[in-house]
Amino acid sequence: MHPIIQFGDYAGTAVFALSGGLAAAQKRLDIAGFVLLAFVTAVGGGTMRDLLLDRGEVFWVREPLYVILGVAPGVLVYFAADRVRSRERAIIWADAVGLAVFAVIGTGIAMQQQVSSLTAVLMGVLTASGGGVLRDVVRNEVPLLLKRELYAVAALAGSAVMVGSTRAADAAPGVAVAGGLLVAFGVRAAGIIWRLHLPAFQPRSD
Repeated sequence: MHPIIQFGDYAGTAVFALSGGLAAAQKRLDIAGFVLLAFVTAVGGGTMRDLLLDRGEVFWVREPLYVILGVAPGVLVYFAADRVRSRERAIIWADAVGLAVFAVIGTGIAMQQQVSSLTAVLMGVLTASGGGVLRDVVRNEVPLLLKRELYAVAALAGSAVMVGSTRAADAAPGVAVAGGLLVAFGVRAAGIIWRLHLPAFQPRSD
């Protein structure tokens, strides 16, 4: 893995864990709840990806640093929730970067497993958003994935660009990764800045 992507993976794991800690603060959980939500948010998507792709040991079992990055932010938020909450806007943007990085990493890992293009795209989406889904299910909330925000759509767009540019356009790996990153982050950024969202279902009145 390229050093920049590796750093982004570590940073994204920590940021996702912070968002899990903030979710625990909203529910006023104890410290065990903070750690659980932080860890689930940070590694949930990648764990499901590795299990579905039958990659053997899950990534955080092979590299315990991910456990530290997934747990420590939860403990930090427990003791400094007010200070972290005051920087929530910055965390939202860092989360957008993490989303993009996780999408291309998940897609790249799936492509290494010689799966179909569709499966590779879905693994990118799962890696990027699966942890958030587990976090919201655990705290009894409607998952962000099912809301109208451009979240899973951003991961889907980035993953599709990466797969398409690699297999259809035969682009160099670095170009495909950069394209996936830019598209995923760009779509998510557009949703944050202009509050764009998907249209909701409107039932016809009787």
